[in-house]
Amino acid sequence: MLRFDDLQLFVRAADLGSLSAAARGMDMSAAVASAALKRIEQQLGARLLTRSTRSLRLTAEGEGFLEYARAALGNLDEGRRLLARGQDQVSGVLQLSAPSDFGRNLLLPWLDEFQREHPKLTVRLLLGDRIADLFRQPVDIALRYGEPEDSSLVALPIAPQNRRVLCAAPSYLARHGEPRQLEQLAQHNCLLFMLGSRVHDHWSFHDGKREVGLTVSGDRFSDDADVVRLWAIAGAGIAYKSWLDVAADVLAGRLKVLMPELLCERAPLNLLCAHRAQLSKPVNLLREMLASRCARLSSHFPGFSRIGH
Repeated sequence: MLRFDDLQLFVRAADLGSLSAAARGMDMSAAVASAALKRIEQQLGARLLTRSTRSLRLTAEGEGFLEYARAALGNLDEGRRLLARGQDQVSGVLQLSAPSDFGRNLLLPWLDEFQREHPKLTVRLLLGDRIADLFRQPVDIALRYGEPEDSSLVALPIAPQNRRVLCAAPSYLARHGEPRQLEQLAQHNCLLFMLGSRVHDHWSFHDGKREVGLTVSGDRFSDDADVVRLWAIAGAGIAYKSWLDVAADVLAGRLKVLMPELLCERAPLNLLCAHRAQLSKPVNLLREMLASRCARLSSHFPGFSRIGH
């Protein structure tokens, strides 16, 4: 097989009319250059250059081969430039799964912006709240709340300090009053999220002295976290939601955080994948963007100064 540097030496020698000048330009000795030319002539089975003590000229075979050598070197250079451009661009297919609420209300507009910045990127987005989706569906990465139960997964933090909050619409509070103590939640309609057959009706809090947990009840259940948020906005009851999922609603006045002096359950958001080989350049760029956007939302959290940001 012909060597790249041997071809380069032959073309330079032909252009300069001197093997020694070509050797100096490539920072090699005259002996190494002579051996390289001899090697390429042996591999081709033809004499390419005729040399004397004062001159060097192409043979007929050398003249015929020179254009092919130039073309080969040019193609290799173009291939290297193409690879270099590809390393600077973000392209290909990004397959990810995200929680229903976070995915619809935060991730969708952020992905739109991400694709505008990287127009060669194709996104495949699957929404669902089950961690099993990472294995059952054709995705590279998944965004999930909570600590991963499977220790074999690679988990990278996106919003490690995120927590849940109690919240309700002003219209609900106007009709039913605002609870001031946790025990009063028993008198209110609580909107419940269910995952599989499990209903998340046990809500935990920290009142500054101790952990407090209580079981709540209500007349609405959904396995879609975004439905619970919409019920809350509609004034149907009190929700126990991730701050990231309701931050925009709280800031816009559609929801109000109740008993903000309490610290509710942690709900860290992580990026999960099966192995680090899936952390491609698009994934890493998206992770940086998500972490930055989530940090901005977290800065508005009612207990921001108390949760170690």
